[in-house]
Amino acid sequence: MEQLLKAVEQILQNRSFGHIQRFVLHQSWLGRTYGEMADGSGYRSEYFKEVGSQLWHDLSEALGKRVTKKNLHLVLDRYYQDSAEQQKYKPQQEPLEEFKPESVFLYSILANKMDFPSGPVLLDSPFYINRPPLEELICSEIMQPGCLLRIKAPKKMGKSSLLNRMIAHANEQGCQTVYIDFQEADRDVFASLDKFLRWFCVNVSRQLNLLPCLDDFWDAEMGSKVSCKIYFEAYLLQYVDENPIVLALNEVNRIFEHPNIAQDFLPMLRFWHEQAKQDRTWRKLRIVVVHTTEIYVPLKLNQSPFNVGITVSLPPFTLEQVQNLAQRYGLDWAANTQGAQRLASLQAMIGGHPYLANLALYHLCQEKMTLEELLQTASTPTGIYSQHLRDLLALLQKEPQSMSAMQQVIAEDERVELDAIAAYKLESMGLVQLDGNQARVSCELYRLYFHQQLRKQNSTNIFDSQLVQKPKDSLIDKTDALRHFINLQYFKQYLEMEWLQWQTSAVPLSLIVCEIEYLKEYSDRSFNILQRVGSTIRNCLKHQAALIAHYEQTKFAAILPQANADMAIGLAENIRQRVKTLAIAHAHSQFNEFPEPVFKVYLGIATTKPSDENSPEMLIVAAEEALLQSKIKECYYLSNSVLTEEK
Repeated sequence: MEQLLKAVEQILQNRSFGHIQRFVLHQSWLGRTYGEMADGSGYRSEYFKEVGSQLWHDLSEALGKRVTKKNLHLVLDRYYQDSAEQQKYKPQQEPLEEFKPESVFLYSILANKMDFPSGPVLLDSPFYINRPPLEELICSEIMQPGCLLRIKAPKKMGKSSLLNRMIAHANEQGCQTVYIDFQEADRDVFASLDKFLRWFCVNVSRQLNLLPCLDDFWDAEMGSKVSCKIYFEAYLLQYVDENPIVLALNEVNRIFEHPNIAQDFLPMLRFWHEQAKQDRTWRKLRIVVVHTTEIYVPLKLNQSPFNVGITVSLPPFTLEQVQNLAQRYGLDWAANTQGAQRLASLQAMIGGHPYLANLALYHLCQEKMTLEELLQTASTPTGIYSQHLRDLLALLQKEPQSMSAMQQVIAEDERVELDAIAAYKLESMGLVQLDGNQARVSCELYRLYFHQQLRKQNSTNIFDSQLVQKPKDSLIDKTDALRHFINLQYFKQYLEMEWLQWQTSAVPLSLIVCEIEYLKEYSDRSFNILQRVGSTIRNCLKHQAALIAHYEQTKFAAILPQANADMAIGLAENIRQRVKTLAIAHAHSQFNEFPEPVFKVYLGIATTKPSDENSPEMLIVAAEEALLQSKIKECYYLSNSVLTEEK
């Protein structure tokens, strides 16, 4: 096969023989139909048929005999034999270049200088994997008058590659296409809605080969949105051909970062889409919006700010698709059942993530590491995924509540029920897969990496000076026992970051602090007691949007958004009663002076409405003061301190 490939290159000489032609030649040699070539390749069978027809035509002209897909073996075998025979009588010629025993497809890739996986997959690249029915869906939907498509997924899932294939299909169907990537916009463009919409209209005009005539349609008294609508309706949609216009908007998440723009621009697109239902002019416009979902996390978005039209979410690769991709990288061992079994371990590690799959197969193709070595180092700082994992960790560290939720997910082998908002944000980052509010980690790579990172941070922060003299193995045991709780550092960060948002909503906020009595005297049993009390607190607050921290060995704290003082008192009383019901006995007779024979807890509450007159620090101090009053009175009831806006 390798020598025949070289022979075909020599036959065609200056004629076109790129990697698409090589792919068609290879597949035809294996006896596959054009339809089979198209499956999972990202191309239509008609396209491969056109390429094949031209290839057979060029070979026929060069050889002086008719070449078809059916007689390919016969003609090329005969040519190779004739060439070999001629070589016997021409010893002065340079011998044919020796080829390594690699697949013909791998050679075709190497001959075209395989690039490191980065950015969208080129249209003519063999590395694009179809994910039926996505391609069929968008190519069909984009031909519908006035349609609006929204493609969303975490980063590096293949959004731009899919968009580019949709644009290519639209061009083939005679549509006029406009592609705008909002990453290209300067920061100054987002200074005002008027400046942004003018920039937008100029870009659309130039891509439609029309001179920008904004001043003829822009009217400051009518406002920027109306002016923009009139510009499209009376100029752009009137002075272009009758063919539809496909407006492809990529990286729309950049707009989400500017609420002053997003709150007007996104509803404007929605209105245009609705206009198409009753106005023939607007039916010519088809809109495609593409954005990453990680933007929901730092911007505190609890849902997409643009829920309209048909939503397309990109799924991970299946094992069969990863196997298909491996063969395109020239990994011949992946073609059979045993190869699929080996790739199953990679699939479990990365969960079918397209970028992670390409990165792994690229490194395996370079033969600088084995699959086993890749898997062993995957979650480590020296592994090939280190940068991707660090980016996710940095994003997660900015959101303590999401960090706490992720900690719960990786601690369990089964699905875990999460707060709806926390579950939504983790899914937006691609870290979990959801079934309702039930979440499980997306892949083993994330489980291993975040378990290591969270364990490391908890070992450093959760138990402060009071645990310095404990053995290292005790520290690990406690960290595992309290893995569902964040530490005080993240708890305070969360309060500070959310304070401004709570100020805007003007809703009450309560803080409960809880301390287990006399626990310090029971160091030999504290592990079990902490775990049992902590689990009780979690169960009491599981229906609340609460964030719970454990700190100073014996203390817990819970922040309760939208909970007033009465609600907080009721929840704290429930915690007190439930801990008392545990009946954890004092085991040593030397403590016979205890008022009661079982462990109980002190609790303190502080409630406020966040404003410029108070702060997170004031709320914490007030709750700690309430806790202190409970201990001073030596009563086992709650002491409530309400921090008002005046106090």
